[in-house]
Amino acid sequence: MVQTQVLPYGPEAIAAAARLIREGLPVAIPTETVYGLAADATDGAAVARIYEAKGRPAFNPLIVHVRDLDQAMALAEVDAAARSLAELYWPGPLTLVLPVRDGSPVASLVTAGLPTIAIRAPSHPAMRDLLAATGKPLAAPSANASGRISATRAEHVLASLGGRIELIVDDGPTAHGLESTIVAVGRDGLRLLRPGPIDLGLSSVGAGAGPIEAPGQLASHYAPAKPVRLDVTAAATDEWLIGFGEVLGDATLSGSGDLVEAAAALFDRLHEAERGDCPRIAVAPIPDSGIGAAINDRLRRAAAPR
Repeated sequence: MVQTQVLPYGPEAIAAAARLIREGLPVAIPTETVYGLAADATDGAAVARIYEAKGRPAFNPLIVHVRDLDQAMALAEVDAAARSLAELYWPGPLTLVLPVRDGSPVASLVTAGLPTIAIRAPSHPAMRDLLAATGKPLAAPSANASGRISATRAEHVLASLGGRIELIVDDGPTAHGLESTIVAVGRDGLRLLRPGPIDLGLSSVGAGAGPIEAPGQLASHYAPAKPVRLDVTAAATDEWLIGFGEVLGDATLSGSGDLVEAAAALFDRLHEAERGDCPRIAVAPIPDSGIGAAINDRLRRAAAPR
């Protein structure tokens, strides 16, 4: 077990994180979506340490974070459709699943043996500073034990991965509180593999439907240690109720029914419910429109049998 250090975001923290990345060790770093567990995507041993720290299934691929489109093009085949999306939404919470470029330096463990690679250019200054400081593409799944609730604060990372990693860079709560939208770009057009903060108006591939192509497609994922029941307006006596809108509950995603506020609060409320005294968790109904579809996607996976 290692001693996990938490440093506030700034030059000292980025320098320490870059040193650990160069040594082949993963570090937790905030992005605009959730906290990520970053390591050098070109170093197979470093990537293996991400899997080891998270206890992550080897068939579930990782997202590679890059500075810009030019760096992405060194790793993947970027066609006109992908370029247009990148120019429109990067830097930001959109991940593109693209064919791996021949001669790509990314370690094969990153793609979990797939012929495609998931790439995004993040907008959070901390991750962008770390990308610049290392000069490397960084594989960075969410900074939590595999299948558990994603981390939107440094304390969530510490609770889940404390003793497994050496450094957490702390910059407070993340802006979106929800993982990136993932879109596969291919000859058959665009396919939404995971809904997220960016709504492209595409229908989502169902959880557990077909082979794993991208992170977050396992049927059971983002899961608390307690059973979760959805679409609940009145909780049972043994349930902690996460409310929304008029359904108040023990805590609420948004008392005003604001879906953006709810998305940002989702994992905070799940962590809170998991820490609570009740053995079960209930969640109020969430409208399945706009970013609400992404929230419900996460909740269905959290509630899936496991």
